[in-house]
Amino acid sequence: MIRQRWTIGLGLGILLAIGAAATALDIRSRHDAALVEHTLLVLQKTSDLRLRLRQVESASRGFALTRSQDFSAEFDDARKNIPAAIADLKRAVQDNPLQLARLNSISDLIARRIAVSSELVRLSAASDDAGLAALHARAEGRASQAEIAERLDAFAAEEKRLLDLRTAASQANGSLLLAVDLTGLALLLMIAAYLIRRAYLADRALRSLLGRSKAEASSLEAQAIEQNQSLILAHEQARHSAAILNNTFNTMAEGVLVIDQTGAIVLSNPAAVRIFQLKPATTLADIKSQNRFFEQDGITPIPEFELPTARALRGLQFDGREVIVRRNDRRESFSLTVSGRPLRNRDGKITGAALVYHDVTDALDTERLLQQAQKLDAIGKLTGGVAHDFNNMLTIITGSIETLIEDIQDRPAAAALAALIGRAADRCTELIRHLLAFARKQPLRPHDIDVNSTVLDIAKLLRPTLGEQIEIHTLLDDDTLIAHVDSAQLANSLVNLAINARDAMPDGGKLLLETSLAVLDETYVAANPGVAPGGYIMVAVSDTGSGMPAEVRDRAFEPFFTTKEAGKGAGLGLSMVYGFTKQSGGHVKIYSEEGHGTTIRLYLPPSRTDAQIAPVTHGPMPYGTETILVVEDDPLVHDFVLAQLRSLGYSTIAVTTGAAALAIVTSGRAFDLLFTDVIMPGGMTGKELADEVRRLRPGMRVLYTSGYTDNAMAAHGRIDQGAQLLAKPYRRSELAQMIRAALDAPAGAPMTAPQV
Repeated sequence: MIRQRWTIGLGLGILLAIGAAATALDIRSRHDAALVEHTLLVLQKTSDLRLRLRQVESASRGFALTRSQDFSAEFDDARKNIPAAIADLKRAVQDNPLQLARLNSISDLIARRIAVSSELVRLSAASDDAGLAALHARAEGRASQAEIAERLDAFAAEEKRLLDLRTAASQANGSLLLAVDLTGLALLLMIAAYLIRRAYLADRALRSLLGRSKAEASSLEAQAIEQNQSLILAHEQARHSAAILNNTFNTMAEGVLVIDQTGAIVLSNPAAVRIFQLKPATTLADIKSQNRFFEQDGITPIPEFELPTARALRGLQFDGREVIVRRNDRRESFSLTVSGRPLRNRDGKITGAALVYHDVTDALDTERLLQQAQKLDAIGKLTGGVAHDFNNMLTIITGSIETLIEDIQDRPAAAALAALIGRAADRCTELIRHLLAFARKQPLRPHDIDVNSTVLDIAKLLRPTLGEQIEIHTLLDDDTLIAHVDSAQLANSLVNLAINARDAMPDGGKLLLETSLAVLDETYVAANPGVAPGGYIMVAVSDTGSGMPAEVRDRAFEPFFTTKEAGKGAGLGLSMVYGFTKQSGGHVKIYSEEGHGTTIRLYLPPSRTDAQIAPVTHGPMPYGTETILVVEDDPLVHDFVLAQLRSLGYSTIAVTTGAAALAIVTSGRAFDLLFTDVIMPGGMTGKELADEVRRLRPGMRVLYTSGYTDNAMAAHGRIDQGAQLLAKPYRRSELAQMIRAALDAPAGAPMTAPQV
């Protein structure tokens, strides 16, 4: 027993010695870690100062360009925050005289740069062009900005040098601490082995005591059974709580990622899987390699150390940071707001991070459409005011020219000059008429007209106008369509659209004019600001031309915007169509894809004497359990279709290209219906995909979808005549009806569209 006590005492002594050494090393390691963390904090504050300087610069330039008070307010807010940021940074490096001196020199430059920006804002607010010219000539702002950036780079470089030194010291102390701990562990294991040997000998003595403890064991067993029942009940309660938490986690609309320090994904919910297309073995490195991350402007790449995951793993907390994500294998981008928190253990050490991603693409797209509508409305008001005043002056000019021509008939040269002025004034009058049409201030004479008859008359007029190389087709609704609009302006609008279509088909093509009844519901209205829900008469003009890229499509209605060569177009055709349709109480929508043609739909108000066009009603919503292969490259439509099909009971297989769909087919995976977009990236159309799928799987049912009209798709040869097509945008009820009709049709047989 005495020997055992001596052994335990020796072990405790060794343990105390090792503990003291380890404690000293640990204190030193913590000190080094604190220095590293302090250096990281200084670098972060330096980055924040750069950001605030850029905010001052961009706000002053934005105000100089637009005179918007929003930029002025942003400039004032950013300017007020800079002194505090500089002071905060000085406090952080007050123990480093060299860095403090650098900051003092930078402070003077920053003060001068802010003064120049303030002068720019003041001169812009006063519209002092001479002062602005003088200010730009001095180029003080650019020089000071460059010097500030250079000195901040030197400041940051010194901090990074200190960071490297402190990190190396911290790692060395950590290695020494590990060696001490391992040595102590080896000694303790030796002592433990000796004690185990002693315990074995003592165990033989204890065996004789077990017989006497059986009575007590029986009593303890009864107590254990009772405790076990209590534990079972507690476990059931814990399981129920866990199920609630798990269900909540899996049904969240926001994506949640939990990662460890190595970048491994520890936990993710279905929303995160959908956003980043996660697979079982996906890591954080895979997400970074498959996507590109940009700042809110969509242009500036985010450095890897500034990504939300990296910031959270450094211990930073943030909320609502906006990030633009572009996938490497797809064309589109999407917007996320990210909130992040570091995860720490009991000792406060960071062991991972939790991030919450909210997809705000839909909200930003709606905001962009609203801003576009507001911009067109503002341009219209400005154009209308200018055109109105200019029209008054033109009235005086044209009237005076007529009098002048009569007075100088005896002077042929002067008369010819006056006639030239008169023709120029007439051209100005025509231009003003187009501007008033865009501004919705032209005099309209709306009355009830037969839209089908108007379209037929225009089609006859267009045949000699467009030339023999353009095939003109009309597909009119069987019912009589009566709209309440100005017939002359409708005819003029259709002619303008046809001429634009001709210019988009220099080598010839097909032009299709269609009419039908249409109902725009609340869902459509929510995605298209400025549209009233209800029934309309729809007139569509489709061509097989070159189509429009997105940047052209977004500006197509702006006056004087044109992609034609100088002298070949004033850029007022679509502007006039837009103004006429809006002034008539209607709506105009462009659907176009580069290289695949354009469809422009005019939604015109119906006759006021007729009954309102009521939405088509259906019977009970059809459901199903079949599997559908969905091929859709638009991410918003893609997510909408999958959610709706699953809510209707169907299983889905989702891909974004024709090649990916064929890979599913050749793999032998079973499905009952191919639901594909007609126009897709990757060089394969929906029809080509359907033909190949039916070759591999004869009798496969196919349902097409497109933003073009079904008649335009068939007339232009992009789908077979009689093929089933669901036109975008569509509602859930329309999707349900068309999916069910396609599945119930005979295998491989052409289908006629159900009434939706």
